[in-house]
Amino acid sequence: MKKIRMTKCRFCGGTEFITAYQTGYARAESAESLFRSAVLYHTICRNCGSVVRSYVKDPEKLLKKSERRKEGED
Repeated sequence: MKKIRMTKCRFCGGTEFITAYQTGYARAESAESLFRSAVLYHTICRNCGSVVRSYVKDPEKLLKKSERRKEGED
């Protein structure tokens, strides 16, 4: 996964961010199978509290094993 660096909040112009993840059942689930899911993370502006980005760390987990990329493949 490509590393994305937030530099400025588009809502308030803040430059400090916090990363958090949702607990409980708040997971991204594959549209094809309820058995494939990934934890949902959020980048939150420390100044205004806006969620400026939501993502999963390993999107490949949402695919069938046969559809996943081999390591080092891009």
